[in-house]
Amino acid sequence: MGSGQSESIVDPVATGQAGGHDIPLMLSKLPLFQELSSPQLRRLASGTHEKRIVKGEMLFKKGDESTGFYIVLYGQIKLAFPSAQGAEKVVDIIGPKQSFGEAVMFMNRPFPVFAQALGDTLLLHLSKAIVFDMLRDDVTFARAMLAGLSMRLHSLVHDVESYSLRSGTQRVLGYMLQQCPTHVDGDEVTITLETSKVILASRLNLTPETLSRIFTELSQSSLLTISGRNVTIHQLQRLRALDL
Repeated sequence: MGSGQSESIVDPVATGQAGGHDIPLMLSKLPLFQELSSPQLRRLASGTHEKRIVKGEMLFKKGDESTGFYIVLYGQIKLAFPSAQGAEKVVDIIGPKQSFGEAVMFMNRPFPVFAQALGDTLLLHLSKAIVFDMLRDDVTFARAMLAGLSMRLHSLVHDVESYSLRSGTQRVLGYMLQQCPTHVDGDEVTITLETSKVILASRLNLTPETLSRIFTELSQSSLLTISGRNVTIHQLQRLRALDL
């Protein structure tokens, strides 16, 4: 899911690079590359370019060849499997400062999913050539890439555990708690669902009908109030206890 979005990472700087944005500066603000030096960032930027896509536009299709990996600067990307019946299974929703596509790039295989913008989105595309060159020459960069892949693996393991061992209600509770600020004064907080309920249901491995039923049950229990994508949690501590 998306991570810290409070700090802008698309500061326009008149450098003449990629539409007026300072690519090394943008890279330096990403968790994956915060430990890189200025020369390392400039070298990485030489193989990096911006990619803008509008809501609903495909970034790549299942079976497309990988030419590198991506980092979201703003907006959201949906990763999903298509099905012969026209439905889809959402694998992940990628938000600002998150990366995707690294594993496929390293395996030199086609993309197993498609990527589609859920809103107007700005990404950075890091070319396979510059990534492989820096991995060969630069231990610091190699550590950064390993850290990124490890975080993704941890997230995938968590998802498998959640889908296998937790009920539908527990999955919904866990998702909402992830969206809550770390420190909350009082027992009430309002969050905004990051995407539509249909996509959220697929992401949580639920049917839309099951998700709606769970939301209704939680509302009737006076735990929360739902208005569109806004969810007001009235008993945060009780919600956390139910999530155990």
